[in-house]
Amino acid sequence: MKSEKSREEKKKILIFAHYYAPDTASTGQILQDQAEGMCDRFEVTVICTVPSYTGKIEKRYQTQRFYFEELNGVKIIRVRVPEFSKNNKWSRIRNILSYYFGAMKACRIAGEQDYVFTISQPPILGGRLGVRGSRQKHARLIYCIQDFNPEQIMAVGYFHNRFILNLLMKLDKDSCRRSDLVITVGRDLAQTLENRFQGEKVPNYTVINNWIDEKTVYPLPDDDARLCAFRKQYGLEGKFVIMYSGNIGLYYDLTNLMKVLKEFRKGTTAQGVREQGPVTPGGREVVFAFVGDGSLREELMQYTEQHHFENVVFIPYQKKEDLIYSLNAGDVHWCINARGIKGVSCPSKAYGIMAAGKPVIGVLENGSEIRMLIEEAGCGRCCEPGEYDQIAEILRWYISHADTEEPKQMGIRGRNYLEQHLTKEKAVQKYIQAIDSL
Repeated sequence: MKSEKSREEKKKILIFAHYYAPDTASTGQILQDQAEGMCDRFEVTVICTVPSYTGKIEKRYQTQRFYFEELNGVKIIRVRVPEFSKNNKWSRIRNILSYYFGAMKACRIAGEQDYVFTISQPPILGGRLGVRGSRQKHARLIYCIQDFNPEQIMAVGYFHNRFILNLLMKLDKDSCRRSDLVITVGRDLAQTLENRFQGEKVPNYTVINNWIDEKTVYPLPDDDARLCAFRKQYGLEGKFVIMYSGNIGLYYDLTNLMKVLKEFRKGTTAQGVREQGPVTPGGREVVFAFVGDGSLREELMQYTEQHHFENVVFIPYQKKEDLIYSLNAGDVHWCINARGIKGVSCPSKAYGIMAAGKPVIGVLENGSEIRMLIEEAGCGRCCEPGEYDQIAEILRWYISHADTEEPKQMGIRGRNYLEQHLTKEKAVQKYIQAIDSL
């Protein structure tokens, strides 16, 4: 009887999630952890697209307007959307608008709710979904800002119409203003929120870092069978692997990064540096691995072919359960943002790198959340975006110190810091406490 009563007393929370499991989008995986972690405290319903992060949609999701599912205690309403190409701006816009209007219809059939939780994806529309949904349900609104827009659009020069940009800013400020709580995923993003409302009342807000499930991603021994199989599958056996894992998109300055890699073409070898005596002869060949997909993937592939980069490998997105093997296959990992992204976005890939116990090459602005975490943990070497000479110098350092103790200790420090401060359980509990406080 007691369990039935407690179940009846659970408050209800509706989550708007553009992408959700099994989609590989980082926000979709974070929202899955959050939704499932809150099930003991809330009755959770998620409104999301059908699995479509790659742009393609399985046939079983192409016939109905809505699909009703349940996954690990979470009720899911999936909205059918059209397929799209990440290289075609208009097909993406059509896909996003289809989700927005479909999600509003799905909201009507989601039942009564005490809270509506939304994120800043799709840009601007995620916030508007929350505003409209909370009004419709007479519920409290929590707006989690993963990326600030239109600031992110402006930072990379994706769009230039000043009238439209001002309108988008006005809309997203209104979404913040109407929220009972705004959550940012970094200290620098909190500063951006305050700057938005300079001279006005700043909305109620708190900072909660993103995470990765440290129990499913952790350091593996080099002879792990499935890790070895991953390396063999993608030609990484016996190589010194410098890895980029995540969205291969506009916000990471990857096109210019390719120009830096010209210095480290096929034939570059990584050698451990001894404290005393000569450098060990030979060494592992350096390979640059790009794991994931995005709007720039084809362009980068064409660039490497045109410039005869024979030591660059492109690997598709990995399933969530296989992420542990791909991350462990890298000896050192990139964590990159373009200039101007400070206070606008946090690259969540840093949490996976730290979980796998790998050292980091941080190309991040000073004072940005992820650079502060790397420096606080002591798990990598950092420089400013655009400092290409410094990027090359950091690469040379890692290559010359391969298989020595210092980079290994960086990885260990990153893992220890994650376990102390950035676990999934700690983060989910912070969300529950923040919502309970409203």
